[in-house]
Amino acid sequence: MTEITATMVKDLREKTGAGMMDCKKALNENQGDMEAAVDWLRKKGLSAAAKKSGRVAAEGLVAVASAGNKAAVVEVNAETDFVALNEKFQKFALQAAPIALDANGDVEKMKTSKHPDGGTTQEVLTNLIATIGENMTLRRAATLSVAKGIVATYVHNTVAPNLGKIGVLVALESDAPAAKLQELGKQIAMHVAAARPEALSIADVDTKALDRERNVLADQARASGKPEAIIAKMVEGRLRKYYEEVVLLEQIYVVDGESRIAQVIEAAAETIGAGVKLTGFVRFQLGEGIEKAAGCDFAEEVAKMAK
Repeated sequence: MTEITATMVKDLREKTGAGMMDCKKALNENQGDMEAAVDWLRKKGLSAAAKKSGRVAAEGLVAVASAGNKAAVVEVNAETDFVALNEKFQKFALQAAPIALDANGDVEKMKTSKHPDGGTTQEVLTNLIATIGENMTLRRAATLSVAKGIVATYVHNTVAPNLGKIGVLVALESDAPAAKLQELGKQIAMHVAAARPEALSIADVDTKALDRERNVLADQARASGKPEAIIAKMVEGRLRKYYEEVVLLEQIYVVDGESRIAQVIEAAAETIGAGVKLTGFVRFQLGEGIEKAAGCDFAEEVAKMAK
């Protein structure tokens, strides 16, 4: 029987990132054959990852990447915020952003895309799940592009360059030099991160959301006992306030607290000396829309384990 040395276990651990005991068992099961042991661990990792797939993954990181007149934002989730500090997880999230660029934000295409570390993106993620020991998901991705101009990127609550808790893309179409557009793009992206707009323009507001808001405002106005003609005017007046809350171009700029974003862009265009059009934005906030399990407090679990 082949003797399994500590050096062999160490080499396999460094090669795969698996635990020491798993590496020792893999070598024993495969008579010291390093490549066979790697394959054995990968198969074991697939099994381990499958067991973890039912856990809620609402933490993690958002990453951005840009190339030319195009940019991408991607969200990679894990179970706990501790994983966001893991260098391997951070590396995977950063690598996922340029992959999203090539895949035009198509997550399924990203999963089958070739990964720079070898294999497919999904295979690398699966091995990462087995190594770190938490469920992880490549949740969503999006891209923006312009024929001419820039797509600015911004990350809030950063843990590393282009990596954090909120990622924003802002597309500015213009003939102006990119350098002159970058500062404007960054400022608007920072506004988007803070103000959470839901639509670019009034025309882009979701019709169902608008109808729901109009009905609520109408019921509130009727409580005043005023005639329907007056109520209709009250509703339209209050809808203007609603637009200021959810429509990016109608929102009040968080920097000066008085100008609408549309006015900020007009003023910037005059300064730059070329027309500027805001054609789109994307805002990803980590974990938004994910329903977390009630009563699951990781800190409490760790405290219990320490007793």
